Amino acid sequence: MPSYTVTVATGSQWFAGTDDYVYLSLEGTAGCSERHLLDKPFYNDFERGAVDSYDVTVEEDLGEIQLIKIEKRKYWYQDDWYLKYITVKTPIGDYLEFPCYRWITDEKEIVLRDGRAKLPRDDKTQILKQHRRKELETRQKMYRWKEWHPGFPLSIDAHSHNDLPRDIQFDNEKGIDFILNYSKAMENLYVNRFMHMFQSSWSDFADFERIFVRISNTISEYVMQHWKEDFMFGYQFLNGCNPVLIRRCTEIPKKLPVTMDMVECSLERNLTLEEEVKQGNIFIVDYELLDGVDANKTDPCTIQYLAAPICLLYKNLENKIVPIAIQLGQKPGPDNPIFLPSDATYDWLLAKIWVRSSDFHIHQTVTHLLRTHLVSEVFSIAMFRQLPAVHPLFKLLVPHMRFTIAINTKAREQLICECGLFDKANATGGGGHVQMVQKAMKDLTYSSLCFPEEIKAKGMDSKEDIPYYYYRDDGIKVWEAIKSFAEDVIHIYYESDEVVCEDVELQAFIKDIYVYGMRGVKASGFPKTIRTREKLAEYLTVVIFTTSAQHAAVNFGQYDWCSWIPNAPPTMRRPPPTEKGTVTIEQIVESLPDRGRSCWHLGAVWALSQFQENELFLGMYPDEHFVEKPVKEAMAKFRKNLDEIVNAITERNKNKKLPYYYLSPDRIPNSVAV
Repeated sequence: MPSYTVTVATGSQWFAGTDDYVYLSLEGTAGCSERHLLDKPFYNDFERGAVDSYDVTVEEDLGEIQLIKIEKRKYWYQDDWYLKYITVKTPIGDYLEFPCYRWITDEKEIVLRDGRAKLPRDDKTQILKQHRRKELETRQKMYRWKEWHPGFPLSIDAHSHNDLPRDIQFDNEKGIDFILNYSKAMENLYVNRFMHMFQSSWSDFADFERIFVRISNTISEYVMQHWKEDFMFGYQFLNGCNPVLIRRCTEIPKKLPVTMDMVECSLERNLTLEEEVKQGNIFIVDYELLDGVDANKTDPCTIQYLAAPICLLYKNLENKIVPIAIQLGQKPGPDNPIFLPSDATYDWLLAKIWVRSSDFHIHQTVTHLLRTHLVSEVFSIAMFRQLPAVHPLFKLLVPHMRFTIAINTKAREQLICECGLFDKANATGGGGHVQMVQKAMKDLTYSSLCFPEEIKAKGMDSKEDIPYYYYRDDGIKVWEAIKSFAEDVIHIYYESDEVVCEDVELQAFIKDIYVYGMRGVKASGFPKTIRTREKLAEYLTVVIFTTSAQHAAVNFGQYDWCSWIPNAPPTMRRPPPTEKGTVTIEQIVESLPDRGRSCWHLGAVWALSQFQENELFLGMYPDEHFVEKPVKEAMAKFRKNLDEIVNAITERNKNKKLPYYYLSPDRIPNSVAV
């Protein structure tokens, strides 16, 4: 009688094994096997990290194996099992791989197809078509869209992390408990003794060092030493943790009535301000989005303030970007002066602090939350709803969706919810952050997520004109590497543009993102359909780049650039100055966050800057969803390209006081998971 050798691999996560009854049956083109008992209580099979083999004997040859059914029946208590994969050796010696990488919970069963990726057009038999359809129907019931706030991209319909499908939950929920992690961070940073000292001001700038952890030869220490300098202020717009706002100024806006007399002493080329603008030497950062946003009122004992500044910057003869004018409000007038480097020291310093505080708010809520976390969640939900596990694009994208829905759900549960941790220290807490996302949605366009296109649209694409913009340089290299990988995979499965058009599952995925993620707003520029392989490659690059590189660029530098509180105040306790010549050091210190809010802020930026335990970085695909040799060759090529980028960045950073490494592929996690 024919015999099949079945090998079963269990995950290595904690509690991945099972002691339940486990049954297997094979379904082939010539028939089905009986149900075979593989494991039962006290057999000690299917333990964490185990690979177990079994011989399955059948009455007659089953033909080509199409499906494997795994059933788990509870013995005593709920005992979830993480099944990595199953391999089958047929009677004639062929090996078939059946990837799973899923949890089997309760008394459930799952049906697996072999690992060869297939488009809908490739399935010829009714049984395979039915399996494909049933998988999506089941997923669409599990992954439902829900509006968290009006105007937001839709998110997952789940009130808490425990409500999520088991497959997308964190392996260890304690590891992503924000309250626990922030408290641990403050304990590790030795600042927990200050964390309840709200309303208690620091004495002076040096007093902030009492909660500043000095780690020698790091960016955070360099920031602490040089934060007052105009060079450091300007440099952060290029290579800090929010390097996305600066743009070349093509015309001085009327709402910023800067004159030549004001800035003449800052210009170095013997040109007028208008001539400097024409030559491309003037840059601008406008925080207009903050205008009208309500400041945090959750603590009646502390009035908190926001501003919507406009900052004009200049590229000097050393090619350094430095500030030359700052207006702290959007409407010019006598009570909204334009602050200048030639003003009194504390006037100019406080103006820069206000800009840094405003930059922090835009960074946290728009650059980070909206444009990486919420957008990535949209991609994730659409993928689970519209692409079955056998689809090549599911196999390509699923590593880049790891834990994204889970981290966002946990954030809505603890961090950015009403009375959440975000309210404790941030001036945009208490609802301001919601207003910001709603306002920022109008600028969330498809083209703005296309990295090279967005850099060019801001006039920041010239390496010759702006030589020290490492965020741009490294980002374009990583973008091109991802795009090349996406093109390689596409050309394996889509032989023509016509095949792209015919892929109904792909088109449903694209439509879900447009309708539910972008709320069907035509002005977003998100396509409703994809009709060419070239456009598909770009679209997949947007998805992978956003979920990996873009998030890494704006997340993991938070401790470096925001741990020195005066350089990134999460709140201001005095209103912006309305006249010059009155600012004192005491006024600045009283404006900055109190001891309690400073400590909560420090714990937050520390916790958010840490990689996940067992982090998977770009190009690392330990879960083998793809089994075909051409795709594995494409992955190897991708890793080689990424290694070359790592080497180039490492070489450039040698002996630099301010190395830029956030877009080094060996520091880019595959997905948004923190």
